[in-house]
Amino acid sequence: MEFRLLGPVEVMAGGVAVPLGGTKPQTLLAALLLEHGHIVPIARLIDIIWPDDPPETAKAAIQTYVKTLRQTLARHGVADVIQTRAPGYLAQLPAGSLDVDLFDQLLTMARRAATPQETSELLSGALALWRGPALGGLHGSLLAGEAARLEQLRLTATEERVAADLALGRHGQLVAELAALVGHHPANERLRGQYMTALYRLGRQSDALASFREGRQVLVEELGVDPGPELTSLYQAILRGDQTLLAQSSDRTPQVAVPAQLPLVPADFTGRALQTSALVTALTAGPASTIQVIAGRGGSGKSALAAHVAHQAAAAFPDGQLYAELRGMSETPADAGEVLGRFLQALGVEASAIPAATAERAELYRRLLAGRRVLVLLDDAADERQVRPLLLGGGGCAVLITSRNRLGGLAGVRRTDLDVLEPDEAVELLVRIVGADRVAAEEPVAREIVELCGRLPLAIRIAGARLATRQRWPLRLLADRLTDERRRLDELAIADLEVRAGFELSYRGLDADASQALRRLGHLGVPEFAPWIVAWLTGMPESQAEDTVERLVDAQVVDFSRVDELGTPRYRVHDLVRIYGRERAEAEEPAEALAAGVGRVLGGWLTLADQMTADAPSDEIGWPRPATAASPVSGELIARVLAAPHDWFDIEQPALVVGLERAAALGLHELVCQFASARLGPSFLGVNRFESRERITQAALAAARRAGDRHGEATMLAELGQLRYDQDRFPEARRVLDEALGAFRGLGDPHGQAVVLSGLGVICREAGRLVEALHFLDQASALLRELGADVGYPQRLAASVRLERGDYPAAWSALEECLAGYRRTGSRRGEAVTLRTMSLFHRANGQYGPAIETAEAARAVFAQLGDKLLEAYSVRAWAKAHLRQGRTDVALGPLEGVVAICQAMGDRWGLGVTLRTLGELHLADGHLRDAAACLTAAMEVWEGMDAPLWRARTERDLALLHEARGDAETAAVLRERAVKVFHLYGAREYGELTRGAATL
Repeated sequence: MEFRLLGPVEVMAGGVAVPLGGTKPQTLLAALLLEHGHIVPIARLIDIIWPDDPPETAKAAIQTYVKTLRQTLARHGVADVIQTRAPGYLAQLPAGSLDVDLFDQLLTMARRAATPQETSELLSGALALWRGPALGGLHGSLLAGEAARLEQLRLTATEERVAADLALGRHGQLVAELAALVGHHPANERLRGQYMTALYRLGRQSDALASFREGRQVLVEELGVDPGPELTSLYQAILRGDQTLLAQSSDRTPQVAVPAQLPLVPADFTGRALQTSALVTALTAGPASTIQVIAGRGGSGKSALAAHVAHQAAAAFPDGQLYAELRGMSETPADAGEVLGRFLQALGVEASAIPAATAERAELYRRLLAGRRVLVLLDDAADERQVRPLLLGGGGCAVLITSRNRLGGLAGVRRTDLDVLEPDEAVELLVRIVGADRVAAEEPVAREIVELCGRLPLAIRIAGARLATRQRWPLRLLADRLTDERRRLDELAIADLEVRAGFELSYRGLDADASQALRRLGHLGVPEFAPWIVAWLTGMPESQAEDTVERLVDAQVVDFSRVDELGTPRYRVHDLVRIYGRERAEAEEPAEALAAGVGRVLGGWLTLADQMTADAPSDEIGWPRPATAASPVSGELIARVLAAPHDWFDIEQPALVVGLERAAALGLHELVCQFASARLGPSFLGVNRFESRERITQAALAAARRAGDRHGEATMLAELGQLRYDQDRFPEARRVLDEALGAFRGLGDPHGQAVVLSGLGVICREAGRLVEALHFLDQASALLRELGADVGYPQRLAASVRLERGDYPAAWSALEECLAGYRRTGSRRGEAVTLRTMSLFHRANGQYGPAIETAEAARAVFAQLGDKLLEAYSVRAWAKAHLRQGRTDVALGPLEGVVAICQAMGDRWGLGVTLRTLGELHLADGHLRDAAACLTAAMEVWEGMDAPLWRARTERDLALLHEARGDAETAAVLRERAVKVFHLYGAREYGELTRGAATL
């Protein structure tokens, strides 16, 4: 099996060429072969195959090419060459099967050969592998750079083989070949010198001198330079008739010095143990991984790590270490020719013998280091073009590069992406600068400081330096200064060190789209984002936003975070970069444009929220919404979100909270209030999202108050009251809702009053104040009827209260009416909650079969809606009906599952009710110890909650427990206390107990 790239791309199996298809699959295969043993990301393959305008189907096309290539290769007995490895593909080749590798090996062996004869034979074998221009036919792609590198190596090998043949006296055989070579490369001074030497040795002195004059004319006309000192010296020697030229080659190699140029490692260098170990091993393991790139944002410690690694690896490079600061992010990056000149001098080449042209300097540089063990450290590279002339062609040398650019255009390199320090490493760095005793005295504050520095080494060094020069400062003083984001970057500056300056270098290198995206991401401030957020912020298409984000990643100002559960790549901005982006946004863009971008993001979220609930409207009373502006959301994104709405909401929630708070601060109170009052229902805003809901609601309320929007303020008070109810903080919920009710009455808004009255009715029902509950709920229904609106929500709640009071006919009639109404409007959730209440009705009337059926029907709908909490409530209703049938074995497992869900979702009320039901179950089974544990736990829940009716119900169960234990006196006290509560609150248990009937 042979894989050939030194000419047209070919695969040979059993002496037969394998058909590879058109140019694009050949380009893909070539890209994988050139980096065999390393993963090539799909994004890079797209750039290689479609460098200008990739189609939307590019990823799918690549998958098709890979599949076709695999099938074709397998048919010819070549299997498992192309392997799928996230985030792309990897070529796994048998040793010695790629002609490029064979060429490199022969070239290396030739440079280590002991005699000219051996050198000539090895180089002839290497050159015999070539069948034409490297990667023939593919030069239009990004592989052209690699093809050019290979062609340069081919030319160098040819020059070295000619030099060996001249040393063997084969000038007669070489003249014709050299004439052709000089014709193809008229500005190549080494080839021309070899041609002149061959002519002179054949007695053709005049032809040799004429060739020099011809070469000088070419150099002057094409390059504007005169011949270099080596060719000029040869010309003068021929003029003199120097006889020494007849006996030796003109290819004289100067004595090579042993340079030692590595920079010092910072004395306080800390951490990076894993990266150090991996890099040292890779640099010293052999030629397969001799080019290493350390990539990372400014201030991440790339240079310090590279210096540390280089010193660790130096012993493996006895022939020396070269170092160059490439100034890649400055306004004056180092020129490769300038660096090569310094390297050649360090290697012992006299200044007068150093060629003028960069290509010739690179040629001499590689020739001097052939077969030697030298480590080259290139710090702060700008791009691939800057470093290519400084790379070595394999052998015993190694190159270590640092860059903010990932240098994705370099083939055959291994990259280390440098992130921030680990928490303990960050604190240790501060310790080394400030002192162990001082940090130990305020260790929590020290950890706070390094987190405020984003664990970025440069920021920590600056913070530490400020503390070190201010010995009387407590660490808390600096921590407090850093807490203010408006001045944090100002604080992170001392002497010539400044975090902001490092970010400015990266920022200046961004194109217009990328710089705008960074500014607006910083201004929005979300902790993690998908590309569509950038599309909404900037107004660009999603595909363009994806490309822009990837350019930000390449520039090391945005980090790839993960691929989320929906298969979407997500990204994050380092806190300090985010702060810098916000500074630039506020300095460079009008406030109106920035606010409009944030407004589009909220509009996008609102559109998705509407779409998520369109097919399953809430059972609650909705708030009137103004007409929505044109949505920035694409149909593709809507489809993706609707395929897994709950997953999307979970993923997006952190960004939602921060984005809504930012919008509120910018005065976009109407949009914020619309989202905060969107009837997403517990399926999305469930009771386990208290912190997020608190932040959103409080931000919206404050924004409405600042804007003087009385209606918005009333609406947010109603939402805050609903949140307090969901938190089981019933007294506080009632106070807030009373304030909201007064506000809506002052505004003359009957719809708002109906919403708040319904909320007050629910709170009173949960607390057991059944008469008050009906008072509020009936008022809400009346207001809605006057408005011609749906009364299903308060009517269903009132039906549940009437069921609690024992008014069964009225309760059932209302439930039937509600169920029909919800089914007409398509509210699946309304249908489900009504079915669950009907299950409670059937159970209260001893109709356990219908109770089980309706509870199961409700559970199925909630499961479909993704509402885990109400699904659990339905399971509890189902289990309790089985309990009333005496089937405790069936009910036990499901009830324990409900307890777990209530605990996980922070639902104390549901937990109390379920613990009480479990207590009843264990009591029915005679397991008195388990019953006591559950009932006592339920009582502990009620202790912290305004729920007297549920406390009384639990005390009634405890009375039965004490009776079973033979403690009639305690049982009587508990039962008497419960009966008084039942009587006081008008609960149906009062009549059932006084009649001696079985109850719930």
